[in-house]
Amino acid sequence: MVFIMSEIKKTDKEWKSQLTDDEYRITREAGTEPAFTGKYYNNKDTGMYHCKCCGESLFKSTEKYDSGSGWPSFYKPKDGMALEEIKDSAHGMIRVEVRCPKCEAHLGHVFEDGPQPTGLRYCINSMSLDFENE
Repeated sequence: MVFIMSEIKKTDKEWKSQLTDDEYRITREAGTEPAFTGKYYNNKDTGMYHCKCCGESLFKSTEKYDSGSGWPSFYKPKDGMALEEIKDSAHGMIRVEVRCPKCEAHLGHVFEDGPQPTGLRYCINSMSLDFENE
């Protein structure tokens, strides 16, 4: 099943009034938080991870695992969720950036070195997320 979402468009001024400076830098300017510093990289609670900018449900805690990378890592988005993927050749590497399909917030990157059943590692910035306990 694929969910169809409406897009959220805001001005830079509107995003800046909603987000902290660091959250804005990461979600709207494709920044990255330092490894092992984000509040969710070591979170073991059960619940749902949501987009910091628009509140869209993105990842279930049951699909989170410890990749050793220092960022929250998931082997898939929530059921039916298709994240926006963009080729990223910044910093001398070729990677795949992932964004929220509803508001286009930069979340992190996806790599093909994750666990089964998908073999994917969605490496996500904590500052791109909010967490809701079950």
